[in-house]
Amino acid sequence: MAGKATTSDPQNLVVDFVGGAVGHRFRYGGGRGQALPKAVGMKGGVSPSIVDATAGLGRDAFLLASLGAEVTLIERSAKMHELLGDGMARAQATGGEIADAIGRMTLLLGDAKDLLPDLSPDVVLVDPMHPPRKKSALVKSEMRLIREIVGTDEDSVDLMRVALIAATKRVVLKWPLRADPMADIAAPSHQITGKSTRYDVFMIS
Repeated sequence: MAGKATTSDPQNLVVDFVGGAVGHRFRYGGGRGQALPKAVGMKGGVSPSIVDATAGLGRDAFLLASLGAEVTLIERSAKMHELLGDGMARAQATGGEIADAIGRMTLLLGDAKDLLPDLSPDVVLVDPMHPPRKKSALVKSEMRLIREIVGTDEDSVDLMRVALIAATKRVVLKWPLRADPMADIAAPSHQITGKSTRYDVFMIS
């Protein structure tokens, strides 16, 4: 999802690409050696065109843009789209390298299933909003607020099918580390794993 989400009001999210954990990752992260850049194919000087089909708060898109990729963010929730646009505008106003990264991000409002066929990116990133865990008290308050706005992505299988047709090089599915594979989708070409997340990579032949 996106920039740091702060909750000055418990009912509101504020997208912040400049401060907090997102700003720290921008300044001191592992560059292209991180799991996500590796998953989307950012080897050496390669900077593929990427569509983040489930933009959320834009955290992953900002990371990829900060490393040089041109990223199109698609968000179908009007409220989340508004929050993202506000956060991007404030980050752009800071100037410098953060503004440069924001300049490589294009934000669209709509359903990715409808928009993807006209985009033909190198890479499509899909990060569905999962149903709440049974132990809901363990879910971060930030995630609960996001889910209140966007709901759960019950059409994620349909989105993956569209993504696999639209992408020209690969589709990357961001998925909980120990979750079963997405149903009714062919096995990925390979996986890249992190502490709690894995990236299922589907190479397009």
